[in-house]
Amino acid sequence: MKFDAPRRAVFIAGFGAFIDLYAPQSVLHQLAEQFAVTPAAVGGVIGATTLAVAAAAPFTGMIADRFGQRRTILIAICALIPVTALLAAAGGLGQLEAVRFAQGLLLPAIFSSAVALTSEFWGPVEAADVIGLYVLGSVLGGFSGRFITALAADRFGWRGGFLVLALVTTLVAIGLWRWLPVPPRRHAVQRSGGLNALYEHLRNPSIMATCAIGASVLFANVATFTYIDFRLARPPFSLSTAQLGSIFAVYLIGAIGTPASGAMIRALGRRGALALAVGLGGLGMVATLADSLTLVIAGLAFFASGVFTAQACSLGFLGEAARHAKSTAVGLYVCLYYVGGSLGAVVPGGLWEWGGWSACVALVLATTGAATTLAMFAWRPRAANE
Repeated sequence: MKFDAPRRAVFIAGFGAFIDLYAPQSVLHQLAEQFAVTPAAVGGVIGATTLAVAAAAPFTGMIADRFGQRRTILIAICALIPVTALLAAAGGLGQLEAVRFAQGLLLPAIFSSAVALTSEFWGPVEAADVIGLYVLGSVLGGFSGRFITALAADRFGWRGGFLVLALVTTLVAIGLWRWLPVPPRRHAVQRSGGLNALYEHLRNPSIMATCAIGASVLFANVATFTYIDFRLARPPFSLSTAQLGSIFAVYLIGAIGTPASGAMIRALGRRGALALAVGLGGLGMVATLADSLTLVIAGLAFFASGVFTAQACSLGFLGEAARHAKSTAVGLYVCLYYVGGSLGAVVPGGLWEWGGWSACVALVLATTGAATTLAMFAWRPRAANE
């Protein structure tokens, strides 16, 4: 597959959209010590951003239709640079959460517009491959944000980590400015139609169930990778900040198996594939209870693979359940998806204080189990492979 300038831009857009989203996860223990707060309280640093993403997601389509996808992406990524740098100047947890909320308002304009631009600039066959580049970029961005921040924070402190992150975001903006293509001009969608379609989707049980399943999976993902940081920073592991950042390399391991999700879905149907993915992820979560770092890392890799496959199942069924106004359905999905992520950053905090990592694992298993049960009833067969 070619990797020309427009394709490079889509890859970089995926990278830039996710490099800032979860970056503070690898330094949460430093933030808790700096501001003398509990793990439950500092989890709001992640929750503030995912909540803002959820709030902004339904409206980014209308903004991009009015100003164009390319312009929307460039404005958002340029605004993200000073906002990210402001994290280093935060004098308290409240200020840090406020800046993180501002970051979250900008991020949907990047990833939603990038996906829309891809469908307009390339034909259906080419677009499928280009979307693969975008997904790869987003996985690498999610890992790199955590890893780069941890590596810099281990040497310069968490403030230095956020400044380095702002520098990387600047490089992303330069790449997008140079390579981002201008899609063909299209007519803006009427707002009344969008609102009517949104209302119809809200009344569609299959769509709402799929949104709930996606939200549950992200809840489990954020809960796991937020609170595992506290477990591994304590005995018997006592990992350094840089070592904690390296743990997120399991995201890359998980991404390797994601392309096989298509074959799994064809063989088992989406409900069967989801059940298998959640089952394997559940075994991985149980493995993280061990006092062996090797078992913990292996367990996190299994869990990450399950998460990516489960999301592929959810998004695939969403495309079938939404017979029209699919972009509106995706906006609704993204909104509720990140509501789940916001809750995943905060809700397990109370369980952590009460029962430690074991209680968090129990919550994750219960949440993903409930999502699988919901899929069994809500994802009604539509084709022979379902």
